[in-house]
Amino acid sequence: MALIGFVLGEFGFEFFVLGLLCGVVSGIRRKGSLAERLLAFYVLFSVGALNLVNFVYHVFLGAMTARFIGWADSPFQTELGFASLGFALVGVIAWRGSYGMRVAAVLGPAVFLLGAAGGHIYQIMTTGNRAAGNSGLLLWMDVVIPLTGLLFLAIAKPSATTPATATQIAGARR
Repeated sequence: MALIGFVLGEFGFEFFVLGLLCGVVSGIRRKGSLAERLLAFYVLFSVGALNLVNFVYHVFLGAMTARFIGWADSPFQTELGFASLGFALVGVIAWRGSYGMRVAAVLGPAVFLLGAAGGHIYQIMTTGNRAAGNSGLLLWMDVVIPLTGLLFLAIAKPSATTPATATQIAGARR
């Protein structure tokens, strides 16, 4: 039962680890940059899959999700769910997209997750809310996931001499 609770409650951690594993395996099996493969699988799992599950939880399981976070149920959860669906779609598209698309897929959710971490810390400090969905591993992942995405963007950034970058630049001028 504890394992089921962990799987359902810590899906951000699980998708993060799955993305890292897939990125490493893909980087080993395919020619090309390991950093690029890590970024590609980061946007697929830590942005796309994570936000798709977040959409389901907030839109279809709102009351349960609110209890998990330690908050009252609210119609704003539906709005958060649909914002998460938007992030999910961009993450899935960016998996096979350009570097620029991956930048867009990382930045929006990074701002959201870092802001959520700040909100969780504020709630812990002002109300003592130490619910599993407001503290612990979830809080840490709200910081680790976006910072890792920003790191992957930095190390996977194409150089100005990369043929793909030259093609993208030429395409942008048209």
